[in-house]
This record gives sequence, structure tokens and C-alpha cells, in this order.
Amino acid sequence: MIRRDDDDNDDDSRITRSLAGVAVILFLALACLLLVRELRATSTLQDCVMSGRTNCAPVAPSEE
Repeated sequence: MIRRDDDDNDDDSRITRSLAGVAVILFLALACLLLVRELRATSTLQDCVMSGRTNCAPVAPSEE
């Protein structure tokens, strides 16, 4: 005899673990995208400096 309550609990647990896995994957994908963006900005700045220019750093607008 199979108890129905155990099957329901197993299904709920499986769904919860699946959703947690999807959340972790989405977090890692977002972290990778942010890392790639930062690495690209750093690479662009380094390329500018290596080419001999002196005005490579972006200038932030003044907050007045």
C-alpha cells in the first residue's frame, strides 16, 4: 500500500528544490553578467592607457 501523503510531500519537496536550483542559476548568471561588464570597462581603460593617452578616466559630472 502506498500512502498518498508521502507522495504529496515528495512532490512538494522536489518542486521546492527545483525552484531553489533555478534561483541559484539565475543569481549566478546575473553575477557573471556584472563581472563581464566590469571586466570590459577595465579592459577598455587599460587599452586607452596602453595606447599612450592621458585622458582615459571617465569624468563624473559635478553634483551642484
